[in-house]
Amino acid sequence: DLAKALKKSGLTAYAGPDTGFVLKFSNGLVVYLSADTGHVSDMDTIVRRYYGAELAIMNMGDRNTMGPKEAAWAAIELIKAKAVIPTHANEASTKGGKVVAGTKVDRFIKAVKGRIPYHIPLSGKTFEFDGDAKCVRGC
Repeated sequence: DLAKALKKSGLTAYAGPDTGFVLKFSNGLVVYLSADTGHVSDMDTIVRRYYGAELAIMNMGDRNTMGPKEAAWAAIELIKAKAVIPTHANEASTKGGKVVAGTKVDRFIKAVKGRIPYHIPLSGKTFEFDGDAKCVRGC
């Protein structure tokens, strides 16, 4: 019904269900993968309080997902993650292993810097985390 109402007004929007996944690893690390979603109260009630997610992997491409500032806020304020990895930026965000100024990843970093440890994914680079969400390899 929402899609039909939007179409009548010449608008489009993703109106699917909220998504996300919680994974628990054998070392005790609990990871939240935000998938394609916006802010939802489940990030606080289920992801943080029930599952105790410590590492958040936040999609922040601004299309079918939160934008960079929204994803940063959700990781810090709702999930209260100990560390975060921004993903799904929908643009080339790094060049030569460095973040490109003005990109969504750059804006995400500015929103989290000094508040929560962040790790920028790079092709061919593997991260390893301990059970407390501290990066111990590939950092």
